[in-house]
Amino acid sequence: MRLSWTKEALNRLQGIEEYIARDNSQIAIQFVDKIISVAETITANPEKGRMVPELSIEQIRELLFKNYRIVYYRKKTIIEILTVFEGHQLLKKEELLRVIQK
Repeated sequence: MRLSWTKEALNRLQGIEEYIARDNSQIAIQFVDKIISVAETITANPEKGRMVPELSIEQIRELLFKNYRIVYYRKKTIIEILTVFEGHQLLKKEELLRVIQK
């Protein structure tokens, strides 16, 4: 399977990196690289993540890394990373569903 990132997810990664870089730019780069590496593991096993509890939609799943949620949409031949955000934040269902419909 092929991995794809939505613009939303890439913007979120950039925001995470910028936030962490305020304290240490090298750690910020390493942290975002690790998020990307974790996301890439999905291609070998698309069922690896759990269903997103707020949605209960079989094809929308998430992996947890540290205190971040990596939300993805499992299609037939593509896994699309929809968003990445801190676990203490609420999932913005409306925004997520808009990304899927594009």
